[in-house]
Amino acid sequence: MDCSLIVLDKNKKTLTYAAANNPLWIVRDSTLIEFTPDKFPVGKHDKDQISLTPHTITLKTGDTIYTFTDGLPDQFGGPKGKKYIYKQFKELLLSVANIPLTQQQIKLREAINT
Repeated sequence: MDCSLIVLDKNKKTLTYAAANNPLWIVRDSTLIEFTPDKFPVGKHDKDQISLTPHTITLKTGDTIYTFTDGLPDQFGGPKGKKYIYKQFKELLLSVANIPLTQQQIKLREAINT
């Protein structure tokens, strides 16, 4: 499985993450910042004796944090039956990042259903 795991410290305004083949994204001031993952999955694989690398980030007020599995970008669909892809996913998140999270959820569900 490819995913990111996070721990938020609201008092210190920090986020500690470990990412397996899938980045962590933060939208800050209308810019998407990508935090690089380790290049191996969670679970059984040829490097399964190696632990994921923890990283700590200082958060800023207004940051929107996005974690996800590879499920959405790897989905096939739409009129041409093509993969959704990470580029399109980034564009979607940037287009909704400045609206309330409840509205973002609606927009993301619409994109998945489409």
